[in-house]
Amino acid sequence: MSLACCVPILECVYCLACVRWAWKRCLHSGSHDSETWGLATADEFRPVPHFCRLILSIYEDDLNHPQWAPPGGYGINPQWVHHRRSYEHDQGDAPTYLVYIDHENHDVALAIRGMNMVNESDYAVLLDNRLGERQFDGGYVHNGLLKVAERVFESECETLKDILERHSNYSLTFAGHSLGSGVAALLAMVAVQNRARLGNLERQRIRCFSIAPARCVSLNLAVRYADVINSVVLQDDFLPRTATPLEDIFKSLFCLPCLLCVRCMIDTCIPENAMLRDPRRLYAPGRLYHIVERRPFRCGRYPPVVKTAVPVDGRFERIVLSCNATSDHAIIWIEREAQRALDIMLEKEKTMEIPPSQRMDQERRAHAEEQQVAIQRVADLSMPDTYTTYRYGTFDDNSICVESEGTSVTWDKFITTAFETDESGKLVPRK
Repeated sequence: MSLACCVPILECVYCLACVRWAWKRCLHSGSHDSETWGLATADEFRPVPHFCRLILSIYEDDLNHPQWAPPGGYGINPQWVHHRRSYEHDQGDAPTYLVYIDHENHDVALAIRGMNMVNESDYAVLLDNRLGERQFDGGYVHNGLLKVAERVFESECETLKDILERHSNYSLTFAGHSLGSGVAALLAMVAVQNRARLGNLERQRIRCFSIAPARCVSLNLAVRYADVINSVVLQDDFLPRTATPLEDIFKSLFCLPCLLCVRCMIDTCIPENAMLRDPRRLYAPGRLYHIVERRPFRCGRYPPVVKTAVPVDGRFERIVLSCNATSDHAIIWIEREAQRALDIMLEKEKTMEIPPSQRMDQERRAHAEEQQVAIQRVADLSMPDTYTTYRYGTFDDNSICVESEGTSVTWDKFITTAFETDESGKLVPRK
């Protein structure tokens, strides 16, 4: 066969491959990411709408006379706000946050707002993200977000300790949206590592709700802290699915659709197993809750369903080409759909005959088993040395790792030092 005959055949094969790729990408919906996950229960999802409203309340200048309250109000008692810290108080080092003592739910909450598009310091936090510059508890984290989390912890540590000592049966919760979600997640991890400074607070009394989470921790940390951190994603939200460095996203904000399409094309060509073996690739932290409200080939929003899991494979790895990819990131929409989903779950559970206490015990055991399976799956990946550079990683290849040659940390070494084997032969975190 002559070369002239081969060229048209090759062109046809190439065109068919492009059409197949476009067809698969256009058919990929946000609902596909969690189709194999289990359903969340009302008891575990109940705090989510409350913390969404608490985060929304940070945007108000005066909670006694709110201007942007959702229908039904924030449900926040202004008298229980311990204090509020703005950009001026922290010299722009941290987003605005507040400390709220929730006497009704026996909880002390530190809530952090999302990114302020007109504040330069928020962009500086995102730009501070270099390869290998910060390691934390055997994994990698976003450097800028960890710095902010450490500043907030140093600033509020004594205050939180005093409040928790006065209310010994209260839990400690960190919550944040978007940029604040990354700070809240890392703040929870810092608190777990410094429980002695909080009056020897038990690990099970610390929790975090990361709303529309930023990808800020490596896979091993995302799985290990699944008992503390809960990430909430609405349908097609772009941020938890975008492995592109956060600074590149916000540099390209005015051409975000173009960036997402390019990122989508690149990720399609990378095997998922190769992504998972990159020890520096960042992920959304903790246990994931996915609010699904749209279906392929159907118009409009449907009654939302909440799926939950501690996944390793398929952990929001693929960009969804959707006109809702940015609108699903809005805290207002997340609060509204989370409340709708909770109302539906409560209505369904009214017909269940299982006592609530027994149902909660079953839920805790199931979550613990699911986390152990995820930890074992990450261990089975046999991650290479953490100083290896990957062209598809989250960070820049030109950055310098803090580890020197010969002192690198391998995943096997990390598993040996961070975990132990219980009587049944399962891996459990060392106490």
